[in-house]
Amino acid sequence: MQKPDESPENRLLKLAAQGDKQAFGILYTQYLDEIFRFVYFKVGRTLTAEDLTEDSFIKAWEHLPRIYKRDETVKNFRALLYRIANNLVIDHYRKKKPVENLTDDKPAHSPKPEAIAIESQEIEQITQALRKLKPVEQQIIILRLINDLPHKEAATIMNISENHARVLLHRSLKKLRTIVINDGGMNAEEV
Repeated sequence: MQKPDESPENRLLKLAAQGDKQAFGILYTQYLDEIFRFVYFKVGRTLTAEDLTEDSFIKAWEHLPRIYKRDETVKNFRALLYRIANNLVIDHYRKKKPVENLTDDKPAHSPKPEAIAIESQEIEQITQALRKLKPVEQQIIILRLINDLPHKEAATIMNISENHARVLLHRSLKKLRTIVINDGGMNAEEV
């Protein structure tokens, strides 16, 4: 019997823990894009990001029954997915130190090639600078600015206080800006 104060996500998680593929499919659809973006900006290759994203959901699927068998619940499924994805990215880099380029995905049609080329170059410069940051600095920037999560949610995912998340974001952006400028990229106003 379901509790009256139980959220729809918690109901889906319980059903998924019991093997309900449709319930897990709803959760998968809900979080797929943001987990993929997070992984993509960490690894820089579409196929690798797709594989690691899928592995994240598979691990979550396998982990849910164990959680609920111990009469525990998942307090924040999004945070669980991000932690699994982040751990898989770390494992990926431990196994193989690839030199990857983020410009493997070019738009098929571009109305103004000059504008696309300039924007693509700027994105590449920022992405390369982002990869020079520490993993925790990359993570806060991706969660807050790319996946547009609130400070509180990013802090929960990273297992830090909300205040720490704000300070970390500020310092990480300042460091990113310095790297971009020092690498001879954009000027201070553009960053």
